[in-house]
Amino acid sequence: MDLPLLWFLLIAVLWTGYLVLEGFDFGVGMLLPVLGRNDKDRRTLINTIGPVWDGNEVWLLTAGGATFAAFPHWYATMFSGFYIPLLLILLALIVRVVAFEWRGKINDDGWRAWADRAIIFGSVTPAFLWGVAFANLVRGVHLDADHQYVGTLLDLLNPYALLGGATTLMIFLTHGTVFVALKTDGPIRHQAGKLATRLAALTVVVAGSWAVWTQIAYSTTWTWVATAIAAAGLVSTVAATRRGREGYAFTASAVAIVAAVVLIFGSMFPDVMPAVDPANSLTIENASSSAYTLRIMTWVAVILTPFVLLYQGWTYWVFRKRITSAQIPDHTGLTFTRR
Repeated sequence: MDLPLLWFLLIAVLWTGYLVLEGFDFGVGMLLPVLGRNDKDRRTLINTIGPVWDGNEVWLLTAGGATFAAFPHWYATMFSGFYIPLLLILLALIVRVVAFEWRGKINDDGWRAWADRAIIFGSVTPAFLWGVAFANLVRGVHLDADHQYVGTLLDLLNPYALLGGATTLMIFLTHGTVFVALKTDGPIRHQAGKLATRLAALTVVVAGSWAVWTQIAYSTTWTWVATAIAAAGLVSTVAATRRGREGYAFTASAVAIVAAVVLIFGSMFPDVMPAVDPANSLTIENASSSAYTLRIMTWVAVILTPFVLLYQGWTYWVFRKRITSAQIPDHTGLTFTRR
């Protein structure tokens, strides 16, 4: 296997890790107004991802860094052509970080309400726009002979891409609901389990429509396997949530996300950024860095990746226990009241 192809596959793996892990973070954030009937319930939801959400975002940084180093032409064209959507995603993630970190600093209901709105916005926006971005990568965008994006923002908001955004939104919402049922106990767990059953059934319809459209219009024969696995994962999520098997349901929804990433990258291959005019497409070969750069990157990845995976796995093991609203302490933050 040549190095450009290897790094194309490794970047797909990095995106898989990000979407599986950050996917349930987005889902939990979107659930605040649904399952968070009171402040302690909302704090319980936030605490399910509290020890891991910032670590999950590292996968995005690594995927972006690997793209910049391994495929600089792809990085330059994508980040300039998708500038507005990616800027909105970045702003949403920043707002969410601030809300997570500062929500408990002030003991005031109004302050917490604004923080909750920021978390919801910072979860819904990336969950939707990542799907729009990936759908456009599969569909192909307007590139000129110099591989520069020459389309408009409205070109990116086409029906296929919007359905892709709805697909990732629903998948992450279902994934997060199942995660909440897996990580909590008591009333929230039961409410999340019931909601997950309904959401998973709706997700099958939305995601299935997008996957079939992708397969028929933009994919090759072998990616039907990924489509079938994704469908089986979503159907298994429905069945497992109905039986109250949260662990199986979470695994099934994660498998569905993995299969979706395989479908996306498999549909793009051998391009990294397909163009409406195939002659202008960025391919694995014409977008990659030099062989020397890729060799250095490969050795760095071989040496450091096992340590990163072991550390993150240890983190999830340490914080594996379920939590309940009864474990949430009273507020200790400052107040706006002068004394």
